[in-house]
Amino acid sequence: MISGGSAPARRRSVRLLALWLAGAVASCVGIAAHAAEPGSWDLKQLMRNLGKVQTAKGRFVERKYLAILNAPLEVSGTLLYVAPNRLEKHTLTPRPESLVLQGDELIIETTQPNRRRKLQLAQYPMIQVFVESIRSTLAGDLAALNRFYEVALSGDERSWRLLLKPSDPQMQELVSEIRISGSGDWIHAIEFLQPGGDRSVMSITRDAR
Repeated sequence: MISGGSAPARRRSVRLLALWLAGAVASCVGIAAHAAEPGSWDLKQLMRNLGKVQTAKGRFVERKYLAILNAPLEVSGTLLYVAPNRLEKHTLTPRPESLVLQGDELIIETTQPNRRRKLQLAQYPMIQVFVESIRSTLAGDLAALNRFYEVALSGDERSWRLLLKPSDPQMQELVSEIRISGSGDWIHAIEFLQPGGDRSVMSITRDAR
């Protein structure tokens, strides 16, 4: 999927893969959050809560706004996170697609055409760094997260926003900002902004327990 082709084509492929990983992982951040004790909620408390989650499931609707298109692309499906390092994003519409990240291996399956591919993230250092930085969020490791992003939290537990800005120049070529908005123990929207104006907005619904 990434090997071969011109340098601009490879950069576009890396950017798209990194954006998907941001979507999948940040989505799982959203479905993993738990409520904090009254009066104690802050960034550190949010990270502690995230680190306690072992399994989380949800459904997503994602709209991608691309400069080359007149209308947004919409995809929907299911999400699964299993601690410490398994992420699954199963797109159901408009056509089935499965992306599973287990450890350092990414498996991509499509039905049109019917293909199954494996990528070893160790071969793509920038993507690997990107994945590890997001995994730090899921693990509740704020110190590790701060090594890769400028992290800011605004609002309160009833209405809050987490803003992640990559600190590495190469990372900034893939995604300029990640905005995660929510209230209480649930994330309502995740927005990914790319250099040049392209963006995607994902809404998440918790599976019934």
